Amino acid sequence: MAGRLNCYEEELPCDNKNMVIGHLKTGRKSLCRTTIDPAATEKAGHPEEPFCLAKYFSVVWCKASKKKHKKWEGDAVLIVKGKSVMLKDMEGKNIGRGTGYQFKVLDNLTEGQSLMIGSKEIEVMGVILEEDFKSGKCFLSSLEATEEIWNSPVASARRFCNPFKNVSKANTKENWSNCKPRHDPFAPDSLVMPYPCPSHQRLFNKSHLPVVDVVVDPYITSHLRPHQREGILFLYECVMGMRVSNRFGAILADEMGLGKTLQCISLIWTLLRQGPYGCKPVIKQALIVTPGSLVKNWGKEFQKWLGNERIKVFLVDQDHKVEEFIKSPLYSVLILSYEMLLRSVDQIQKTEFSLVICDEGHRLKNSSIKTTTALLSLSCERRIILTGTPVQNDLQEFYALIEHVNPGILGPLSAYRKVYEEPILRSREPSAAEEDIELGEKRAAELMHLTGLFILRRTQEVINKFLPPKKESILFCRPTMLQLALYRTLLNSQIVRSCLQGSLENSPHLICIGALKKLCNHPCLLSKAIQKKESESGGNQDQTNLYGGLRDVFSQESAQTNFSESDSGKLKVLTQMLAAIHERGPSERVVVVSNYTQTLNILQEVCQRCEYPYTRLDGSTPVSQRQQIVDSFNSKFCPAFIFLLSSKAGGVGLNLVGASHLILYDIDWNPATDIQAMARVWRDGQRHTVHIYRLLTTGTIEEKIYQRQISKQALSGAVVDFSKGSEHIRFSVEELRNLFTLHEDSNCVTHDLLECNCMGKKDNQGCPVIQDDQSSQSGVKVKKSLTMSQLMQWKHFCVDHKNLPDPFLDRIKDNLTFIFQNITS
Repeated sequence: MAGRLNCYEEELPCDNKNMVIGHLKTGRKSLCRTTIDPAATEKAGHPEEPFCLAKYFSVVWCKASKKKHKKWEGDAVLIVKGKSVMLKDMEGKNIGRGTGYQFKVLDNLTEGQSLMIGSKEIEVMGVILEEDFKSGKCFLSSLEATEEIWNSPVASARRFCNPFKNVSKANTKENWSNCKPRHDPFAPDSLVMPYPCPSHQRLFNKSHLPVVDVVVDPYITSHLRPHQREGILFLYECVMGMRVSNRFGAILADEMGLGKTLQCISLIWTLLRQGPYGCKPVIKQALIVTPGSLVKNWGKEFQKWLGNERIKVFLVDQDHKVEEFIKSPLYSVLILSYEMLLRSVDQIQKTEFSLVICDEGHRLKNSSIKTTTALLSLSCERRIILTGTPVQNDLQEFYALIEHVNPGILGPLSAYRKVYEEPILRSREPSAAEEDIELGEKRAAELMHLTGLFILRRTQEVINKFLPPKKESILFCRPTMLQLALYRTLLNSQIVRSCLQGSLENSPHLICIGALKKLCNHPCLLSKAIQKKESESGGNQDQTNLYGGLRDVFSQESAQTNFSESDSGKLKVLTQMLAAIHERGPSERVVVVSNYTQTLNILQEVCQRCEYPYTRLDGSTPVSQRQQIVDSFNSKFCPAFIFLLSSKAGGVGLNLVGASHLILYDIDWNPATDIQAMARVWRDGQRHTVHIYRLLTTGTIEEKIYQRQISKQALSGAVVDFSKGSEHIRFSVEELRNLFTLHEDSNCVTHDLLECNCMGKKDNQGCPVIQDDQSSQSGVKVKKSLTMSQLMQWKHFCVDHKNLPDPFLDRIKDNLTFIFQNITS
């Protein structure tokens, strides 16, 4: 039974002249129609049914006139419920309402019938199914017409067959004999691309060329894993327009470590040498845009799989300019950073690239930034975005990515927001009505269906069986007495109290949050901030007032300018862990990750004090040297024991399999930043069991940030723009009150929130399994790396546990309060 819908709901809509109701052309003549005026029906007094169902009609409308032949101004959707009607245009805006119609008349509306709605006259063109309205199909362009193309099965290798044999006289037997697949499609394990269906041939083979099989190079195929073969097939179908008619874009959103680079190299090499029609290559040149730290890595991967003789790849850097690529006919692929793209966009526009690939493309989620504008200015239809970060977390960012690869496929932004974003977000609200929830779920399902045609995401589970075991531990570190004293002083300051009163518009809460995060890393970071403020004249008065109250605490605790490991709970844990790992021998190496340069400076000094050989990569490291540093560390002859890594500069795309231990020293608001950083060591090429440790200061703001990362439901009102940093974080007063609370009486606030009765002695055996494929805002089900319910399935250890399962943790348990641990094997 269809659900009831409130006729005043604001959930529909979209503007696109090619949409599903595009067949309702304006300017048509009316056939036989009956015009109904509500004023004429009020006298009938037919009672409105108390539980009437909504009905939906496709209509055309115009301004009311007495002309016999109407000039219709546009298409619209009419919603009828009881004695009320609502008219929505194709952008989802309400353009008319009416009440007081005779119930019997509205209940019997048929095609050709007309109706007066205020100053507008409409004519019914047909009935819209409730399912089509709730899914939004009646507002957006339908992709069903392309089913013949994108639902065509992947054909097995077959002999040539010319579909135009009796039509084309040009295709003689001599031509046929010279046109054959580049590789044997019948060879064992050959990867044959989908055979174009008749519809595709009519659109793209108008010259009636012979149709041949496209076969991926056997050398590459022999090294592909099943999910990579699937990915290449998917990308091929997308860029060839086989999945969505006249759309040639794709988003490959596989998690880190699944070989997105190899899949793209395979696709590029195949398209540069082959094509389904007359053996003509599909593309001539490809452009790859990537973060600066990955430019050389892309070049290295091309060399690894194809060598320097088979394909010429041009890497843009300070010494090699785009002009050289343009002048030389030898190069087929141009690889450059996003920064170089902006500098060279005028030259790049002069070259006709047949394929554009954007690595770590989630940075394009803002359609107004210069990088996105520059890329969209290139006249290339075949576009691929690669991202290891889920792209469905924010609906407008999601739209921006889709608009980049397949412009216009979801209509204009205003229509997209009305049809999808508003209903879906409204259904996520705690107070959402049942009708809103139902509508939001249907719109989310339809959005998932539409975008699923050109978005492919696989999780790391598909390669777990190929990787060594991973042991992940969340370590809750006991804060020191100095940290607790400083923390209390900060929370009792006038500045923090002012954050919890009145408007947050000009509140200094971000300064307070920054101070608390520094304190969790090490008190000396606050001490240095105080000294810096004292040496400056003027400056930020809020910071001066905040830090002013800390002087007395530092003097009482006899804090020195030079830091001590014993002043920070996390640093005590880190130094003890490094010592334990170092004792295991030279084969053990560690990556230590931080979000902040100042913190990396402290960690570097720890390495120097302990005489640990180390290397470092952060924002100041020249881009031209980064790949060399990574390659050197991964070499078995490298003397470095520790790799100090900035998560912002090197947390994306780097392969650090030379280490089997990774310690995440601090936590970022964006969970993707931490996930990316942790994926540097557990990936293809790793041969040792991987140990990952996340350090959190117990009871502090770090626990709160972690809870936000893994919380099953997002905290209402908080919007974090991950692309722009902390100045764009927004909080409610209630959320700030939670953040500005120190829990000294708990060994683990996160464990308390789980309401787990294990008393810190839970080992997975017999634990309740809670399925948690959390839906993102777009409604696409995304298996999160970790959620609260999944945390219930981890092992839970109190520090008084007699036998901790990890020998490294047993050495440091005196400085810990609680441990979560999970083993993936």
